[in-house]
Amino acid sequence: MSNLIQDKILALAPAATVKEGEVLTVTVPAENFHAVAEMLRDDRETQFDFLVCMTGADWGETLGVVYHLRSTTLGHEVVLRIETADREHPVLPSVCDLWHSANLNEREVYDFYGIRFTGHPDMRRLYLRNDWVGYPFRKDYDANPGINPVPETNEPTEDEAPCYELKDGKIEKGEHVLFDEEEYVVNIGPQHPATHGVLRFRTSLEGEIIKKIDVHCGYIHRGAEKMCESMTYPQTLSLTDRFDYLGAHQNRHALCMCIEKAMQLEVPARAQYIRTIMDELQRIDSHLLFYATMCMDMGGLTPFFYGFRDREMVLDIFEGTTGGRLIQNYNVIGGVMADLAPDFVEKVKKFIAYLPGVLKEYHAVFTGNVIAQQRLKGVGVLSKEDAISYGATGPTGRASGWACDVRKVHPYGVYDKVEFKEVIHTEGDSFARYMVRMEEILESLHIIEQLIDNIPEGDYAAKTKPIIRLPEGEYFASVEAPRGEFGAYIESRGDKYPYRMKFRSSCLPLVSVVDPLARGAKIGDLIAIGGTMWYPTWTANPSLT
Repeated sequence: MSNLIQDKILALAPAATVKEGEVLTVTVPAENFHAVAEMLRDDRETQFDFLVCMTGADWGETLGVVYHLRSTTLGHEVVLRIETADREHPVLPSVCDLWHSANLNEREVYDFYGIRFTGHPDMRRLYLRNDWVGYPFRKDYDANPGINPVPETNEPTEDEAPCYELKDGKIEKGEHVLFDEEEYVVNIGPQHPATHGVLRFRTSLEGEIIKKIDVHCGYIHRGAEKMCESMTYPQTLSLTDRFDYLGAHQNRHALCMCIEKAMQLEVPARAQYIRTIMDELQRIDSHLLFYATMCMDMGGLTPFFYGFRDREMVLDIFEGTTGGRLIQNYNVIGGVMADLAPDFVEKVKKFIAYLPGVLKEYHAVFTGNVIAQQRLKGVGVLSKEDAISYGATGPTGRASGWACDVRKVHPYGVYDKVEFKEVIHTEGDSFARYMVRMEEILESLHIIEQLIDNIPEGDYAAKTKPIIRLPEGEYFASVEAPRGEFGAYIESRGDKYPYRMKFRSSCLPLVSVVDPLARGAKIGDLIAIGGTMWYPTWTANPSLT
């Protein structure tokens, strides 16, 4: 298949350079890039309909972008690279007309590297203020705080966004109107119970009907990806737990897998079993909190207490083995930090015997409630095609009929040794997204039940060198986090520090899809739509959180 893909690319871009590896990597000239990307998406023999990850990079004399593409129907993958002509005026063609997920990702690349994308309708910064000086992910960025002092004034709200078009070989700047003067625009967040202080929805209304939503992210950013460039590989692990405390194990698992792949390090079987069990306990933890907070946002206080009550059992299990309840720092390169607590198996067995019974109470209190069903069914419908184009993976994508579970697509840990059902609904509405998560709790219990009595003896971690240097190259690994696919990309120059580290966010695609889902809905439905997307605690990209 790689030869076929290679031939098709070279037919459109003869100057492209090809690098064979685990995944075919092709560097495409900028002038041919959009045509190549469109062909890869539309050609029946390639069908690259899913833009998995998009990574900005500084390669010295040039800036560029790395695109990880996957075909959801054929299963194959390809990596495309594109470079700017120079650093002073970096311009590349946009592909947001091919994959909707590129919209916010291109704004992120512009925010951090200053690369403008021609054909993109909204070239504002995504996270930083528009008056920020410089592009912080460039290698030559001046981090002197005097250049960008902490502002003491609110950022002025702009209703026009810059955009750029390539005409007759020249870049022309235009303006895209976000909101007309006569539009009625309200702010939802960041100080709102359903946005958790991390984002703001500027919402245009006509009466009760939502016309348009403009998303503002970046309220809790810390620049984690930039921090990784000055950390050793073991040091970078500490940040992953903090991206999302409801996906701490999975996030760290992905980065460990990526580093282990580069090192060609074999992880002991005992560690693989432990990692898989912990991942599923973490998934249950996240889905229980989803149930609690979503129901509370919709006025159900009793379910809120139910969810938090039962989640405590998971946190107690974590604490007994890892010492932490939210931030565990448990996965390490080559395995796990410590062996299981003496009572771990007993506590887990007690929990998996207890939870199915109380889930029936959950459904009796909320799921079957006529008001809950009326507020969720037929509300916020997302098609399978849009889910793929926006990259809305996880329960959101599976609620729209998209079989996107990484545990099935690219099995890792010991998922190839257990039987479980990939929960898929086809309605694509808020109720389907709710039901997918509730049914996934039972599947996670089923996975744990198959593993808990079969954990092999042996080492819980492989031995590694005190200083870890990855071979020069590019590496990518992903896992099925509670909110969707979470990936880690590393570009190594053979040093003990990563040259570039990028994390594929589970939640940024979920934020990007809120606008098309909410248009035409009532303002009262926005919280139900957002609640079932389950983005709140991690809406900013991990490059920032």
